[in-house]
Amino acid sequence: MADLRIRAGATRSPQRGGGHSAALSLVTLLSALLTCGVRCAESDKPSNIILVLVDDQDVQIGGMVSEFTLEIYNLSFVSFTVTPLCCPSRSSILTGRYPHNHEVRNNSLNGNCSSLQWQKGPEAEAFPTYLNKLKYQTFFSGKYLNQYGSKAAGSVGHIPPGWDQWHALVGNSQYYNYTLSVNGKEEKHGDSYEDDYLTDLILNRSLHFLDDRSPQHPFFLMLSPPACHSPWTAAPQYQKEFKDVQAPRDGSFNKPGKDKHWLLRQPPNPMPNSSITFLDNAYRKRYNFLFLFIFFSVLAVPGQFSLPIDKRQLYEFDIRIPLMVRGPGIKAKQVLQAPVLNIDLAPTILDIAGVNLSSVNMDGQSFLAQMAPSLRNGTARPYFLVEYTGEGQPTSDPTCPKLGPGVSQCFPDCVCEDAYNNTYACVRSLDSKMNMQYCEFADSESFVEVYNLTSDPHQLENIVKKVDPSILQIMNQRLIKLQSCVSDSCRDYKQK
Repeated sequence: MADLRIRAGATRSPQRGGGHSAALSLVTLLSALLTCGVRCAESDKPSNIILVLVDDQDVQIGGMVSEFTLEIYNLSFVSFTVTPLCCPSRSSILTGRYPHNHEVRNNSLNGNCSSLQWQKGPEAEAFPTYLNKLKYQTFFSGKYLNQYGSKAAGSVGHIPPGWDQWHALVGNSQYYNYTLSVNGKEEKHGDSYEDDYLTDLILNRSLHFLDDRSPQHPFFLMLSPPACHSPWTAAPQYQKEFKDVQAPRDGSFNKPGKDKHWLLRQPPNPMPNSSITFLDNAYRKRYNFLFLFIFFSVLAVPGQFSLPIDKRQLYEFDIRIPLMVRGPGIKAKQVLQAPVLNIDLAPTILDIAGVNLSSVNMDGQSFLAQMAPSLRNGTARPYFLVEYTGEGQPTSDPTCPKLGPGVSQCFPDCVCEDAYNNTYACVRSLDSKMNMQYCEFADSESFVEVYNLTSDPHQLENIVKKVDPSILQIMNQRLIKLQSCVSDSCRDYKQK
């Protein structure tokens, strides 16, 4: 059988038995499985597929692609998430849809994260259901959706359709003292590194699955460790590493949010020492994780435009994510520039598995043609949508009462990462003719931000008042079209 390994927001995991980094052992294991080409032209056997999805990694700050990385992964993409927040983004990966079509707005139940509405609708049409119909042996382990397993979301007894083996974390990221749903049964874990450290457990159970699987049918594994998400609890042997590491001071670090939406204008600048100390400590803890990963990325938003540590903004440091692929039949050491989105993972996996994509309701497009041009004809998208619904609290944050209601995620020195009216939609154009981003905010200001990423890669200057009005009109029309697109119409790029 052919095998393909896709890593989104790529990371590695500790090996069976704990105590050592499995950066090499996991690579060795999966490389041993790669025996043929992607949907090999000379073989009718279906492909085995492994997707490793990790949390809170970016490309813009520090970079992910290197010669060493490409020795491990054949192929790296210029890739983006269509929404920068966890639950909506994961929902887009599972469904292949933009948020306005799967209707998951934020990380709360009220925002449709793992809600009953989600379960009855988009989840029932997620890509694992198609694999299951093709007799794939499917395995999931790790973080699913932020509200998964809560009482209002069906508790641990709810197993999303399409999964044969289910080992899902209840709630948001934890490394110790967590609960799993193991095939619908509650399994509690404590604070023993050998028995409970979640990153190790995820890998160990995937190895057991591979040991026990039937060779008669293909398999799909989705491994979803919470690293490098807070609380940044590294394995004991790595907790004292990188004592002198600091967050990068380049790019938009500690720059004022001039001419940006009010949320970016509110942080004090220069940043207070207390905020810098906070983000340096967070960055250092994250680096303890990344010691496991061979290659290094960095914490999203470590002081960019004086913001602390979250991922909720429209800028490249929040929406650019690493995506790397390894598989036989894929030419090695490639970095492809045509943009790939997280909504493309589902249709690509189904394309590899042999599903007729005209029969699925997805907004993304398969990037199999880019990985293996001899097998597929494809066109690169010239532009795409990024959308986000701001999340705020109805009452004032008790630590920051002067800000009033409507804000959330307020970190040191009353700097808030989010607000109700941090609701925006952007069209990102990325081709040989135009490398720009145009964003509209749904607020009383009707605020617009425009950036030329060629001349201003760190998005320091909002050029909405300088750019040619005809360009603004084109971008506005593209945005209007994308905000209402469904399925095929999301891939219609006939408009100039």
